[in-house]
This record gives sequence, C-alpha cells and structure tokens, in this order.
Amino acid sequence: MATANPDLATLLAMPIEYVNYTITSVNGSLWAKIDGTYPLRILTESDGAPSCVPAELPMVYPTPRGSTNIHVKVDETELEWSNYTYDTHHTAIGDWDMIYCLIAPVPEQFVVTIHYEHPLEQVNGSSLFLYDLNISPYLSPWSSNSTAYFTIRLDANVSNLQAYTTETDSIWNPKDFTKSQEGATEVVAVQMYSEYDKPLLGDLVIVFSGTEAETVEVALWIIIPLFVAAALLVFIIYRRKHL
Repeated sequence: MATANPDLATLLAMPIEYVNYTITSVNGSLWAKIDGTYPLRILTESDGAPSCVPAELPMVYPTPRGSTNIHVKVDETELEWSNYTYDTHHTAIGDWDMIYCLIAPVPEQFVVTIHYEHPLEQVNGSSLFLYDLNISPYLSPWSSNSTAYFTIRLDANVSNLQAYTTETDSIWNPKDFTKSQEGATEVVAVQMYSEYDKPLLGDLVIVFSGTEAETVEVALWIIIPLFVAAALLVFIIYRRKHL
C-alpha cells in the first residue's frame, strides 16, 4: 500500500483495503494485473487524535520490477505521478522503485485506487509475486486495526500454489487461503489482519508452478519425437516388404 508522507501531526486510518489480482499470460509470460482500493480517513480531534487535515498530502507507492500501465486515482480524479528518485523500498524479493504523487486539496475522507501491471518473478522454476502490505503507518491508538482482503483470479492453469507472509527476508511463514471457481477461473482468497502495537505478519507472497502453456509445451516435445519415430518405423517396414 502507498505510504503517506504528511506533516508528522497528521494521522491516517485505513481499517480496510481490497486488492484484486488477475494472473494471466501475456505473449507467453505470466503477468499480474492489480487493482487496489484503499478507503482512507484523516484522524482529527473529533477522534481524540492530535491531528489535523493538511493542505496537501504527498504519497509514495512501491512498484514491482517491470511495472507498467500505472494509474492512481483519488475518488474519481486521476492523479499525475512521477518516479520517486530519492529512495527505494526494500522487500523480501529485492529493492523496488517507488512512484510519487500529491493529493491536494485533502478531503477528510477519500478513496485511493491504484492499477498497475507487472511480470511475475521467476525463482527456481516457480512463479511468484509479492504484495507489499506496509500497513504500520495506518495503525495508531485511534485506529488500531486493519484488514486486507486479497482476491487472486488465475486465468492461467497453475499448480502447487502456496501463500506466505514474510517475517523477514529469509523467514517466510505459510498463510491460509481458500479456493473457489468462477467458471473456468480459479479464485484464491486471502485475508490479513493487522493490529496496532502487535507483531505484524509482513508482506504477502504467492508462489506457484505448472502453467497450462508449460504443460502443452512439454506434451508437444513428447508427442513430436514419438510421431517422427513412428513414421520412420512405418517407412522401414514398407521398404523391407518391397525389397
């Protein structure tokens, strides 16, 4: 999720977020298409918080390697964004670049939506993607919990799907998920609950292998040599009969 960089007197609440993934094949490579919805609220004195609504709100958002088709909106207004060149964001699968945008004026309540697309990482023969949850800036005594709902639609035929949370770069903990079907599309659902002043789960990683394209490719590499061998055998038998 994006990180706000307002004046230190500003506190933000995000009790819920929705992140939709579609995993699909693009020119033979697996890509993730992401749509995130983030309802945000400025915590003010009416919430008992020592905060106020700022005149403007800078925000940065980490983007996976190769991200493209990036769109950021506040409510229904699309924001201009630029590459954030002052720093990168560390994740368990490497350092990511970030984009920067500015919200001005700032409503007390608003919804940020973000769309972007990126190729999946390939590690040891498996495909994976990471979602950087980055929830701690939105947890405080005045907004003490947040739930992230992930919906992952698999347009490619995959196998051995596993979900993990990243306690550290090298310690990944298995994460429960549910599966369902929407026609020919497999749907994976994951929920992550975070609470203020308690250890956070970390980021979400989904790992899988065995796409339909790979299965077909393997099958062709088996079938074609067998077909050639069968044709050669028929030719040899035919020549022997006519000698």
